[in-house]
Amino acid sequence: MTKSITNTIQDASLPFETTNDLTALIEAIGGAKIVLLGEASHGTSEFYSVRAEITKRLIVEKGFTVIAVEADWPSSRSVNRYIRGIEDANMTTREVLKAFKKWPTWMWANEEIVDLVDWLKTYNSPLASSQKVGFYGIDIYSLWESMEEVLHYLKEADPTGTDYKRAQKVVDCFEPFNHLPEHYAMATAHYPITCTAEAEELLSSIIANEHLYPSEFEQRLNLKMNALLTRNAERYYRTSVKSDSKSWNIRDEHMVEAINELRDFHGDDVKIIVWEHNTHIGDARATTMIDDDMVNVGQLLREQNKEEDVYAVGFGTHRGTVIAANQWGDPFEVMKVPPAKKESWEYFLHEAGAFNKLLIFDDENRAAFYKWIGHRAIGVVYNPEYEAYGNYVPSIIGNRYDAFIYIDETSALTPL
Repeated sequence: MTKSITNTIQDASLPFETTNDLTALIEAIGGAKIVLLGEASHGTSEFYSVRAEITKRLIVEKGFTVIAVEADWPSSRSVNRYIRGIEDANMTTREVLKAFKKWPTWMWANEEIVDLVDWLKTYNSPLASSQKVGFYGIDIYSLWESMEEVLHYLKEADPTGTDYKRAQKVVDCFEPFNHLPEHYAMATAHYPITCTAEAEELLSSIIANEHLYPSEFEQRLNLKMNALLTRNAERYYRTSVKSDSKSWNIRDEHMVEAINELRDFHGDDVKIIVWEHNTHIGDARATTMIDDDMVNVGQLLREQNKEEDVYAVGFGTHRGTVIAANQWGDPFEVMKVPPAKKESWEYFLHEAGAFNKLLIFDDENRAAFYKWIGHRAIGVVYNPEYEAYGNYVPSIIGNRYDAFIYIDETSALTPL
């Protein structure tokens, strides 16, 4: 098997030495409307910088105008307003990125993102509002922040007072849990009291009254997305104490719902770039996630759209360093990423030649990659000593992605 898959990689791979070598990938993306850019960790510099270069080329050469990232909506909105020239002109990019206050802050408050945000602001500057690129967070974790955004906005903007009263009911319902979603989750596990009805009623009312709210500076979109997030985050946290797989599905279904809301808002012809971990953007049906009835963003978007409209790019490395933490909420540190586990996807890529590579999967070569192979995934919590026991996801790599970028040795990103 080692010789077989190694030779297959050698036959299919293209050298990736400079950003000019991305041209083959840009051409392979063709007319896709949704491009999913993954990462094998949340703390690797090269994954961020290469995705940024792909993003710039998709914007300039193919007219993409929406970037959706694995981040909170309220924090990302500060970046969106900044690059579109709505925030205080005297602010700096680093000051704007301080909006990412919640752990793990390094995912978006880092030097690699500074460079991209600077580029986006400069690119947008001479353009009309309708042509500017937007930056949006589509994750599910900002329950309290989103509730407060809705309440604050409706206090002044609600023409009937009805939506504001519903928002106040939602906030009052969650108030006893001290802004800690895990407290709410544990309480609902033991008592038949939830805030489900209040969150559902708020979203339904805002959708029904959507036409009453102004669309300037995407205020209407902001209101709806925060209400949607409140409803879905309530479901997510309530389910998280009962089932990891079901709460995972709620999270990824929310991210797809958020992507579709962005597409609806910006029009049928909008082209969107999605930045998320490989575990979200690589089709779950080509991994052992299906054994646990888990779905993900890549699978759902492929199911909902034409095959040629969705293009997924995975990333990986053989060894290097990464930013991560020992457990949830701990301070980050630079950790060593050991050489890939023997007979893993990354191991075979290294064996095929210790240099960077680009693989593009198509009808001619997908069958050659139809093998179940372990594929490394590093999260914000990571222990290199035990990674061989839990950081490899068996995958049919040619079906999981449309292309794969391999960086033989990577380095940790630089948090602000």
